[in-house]
Amino acid sequence: MSLDRHSGKLIILSAPSGAGKSTIIKHLLETFPQLEFSISATSRAPRGEEQHGVEYYFLSSEEFSNAVKQGKFVEWEEVYAGTCYGTLRSELERIWNKDHVIVFDVDVKGGIRLKNIFKGQALSIFIMPPSIKELRHRLEGRGTDSPEAIERRIQKAEKEISFCRKFDHIVINNRLEDAVGKTVSLIRNFIE
Repeated sequence: MSLDRHSGKLIILSAPSGAGKSTIIKHLLETFPQLEFSISATSRAPRGEEQHGVEYYFLSSEEFSNAVKQGKFVEWEEVYAGTCYGTLRSELERIWNKDHVIVFDVDVKGGIRLKNIFKGQALSIFIMPPSIKELRHRLEGRGTDSPEAIERRIQKAEKEISFCRKFDHIVINNRLEDAVGKTVSLIRNFIE
């Protein structure tokens, strides 16, 4: 693997569902050509137009379990009952072989685990919603979840927020433009 000043670096973004993390990551990928998104593996089925190798590597529960046993994951987690997500070692190698910096969109536990594994090679950022009330408003505004699913997401968000201090930085997404600007600045300082 060839090395340059970006090789071996990774950026970890975690946030509760609805905090704006995906939108911020989209801006980051447009701003920094040397960043590349790490595609996670999951044991859940594709939703809507999702494609294998684009949004996720979709594995059956058996395939996921076998990959765990074979040590193919850097980290993995059962995020929801019966639904696992993880980072394949081959995905890191694929991106680092291009001399790119890896960007992770992972759950809080996965983010903490990756930071503990890669230490100074990793910059971890927690995207914080301005409040639980605002988070609920955003989730309801999406119109994609039932009231029960929103309640589960809110309960999960409260638990995830309790881990925010384990990240290098916390960016509060009150105004998207400000959150993007702060995140871009943190990443520029880290990779340059």
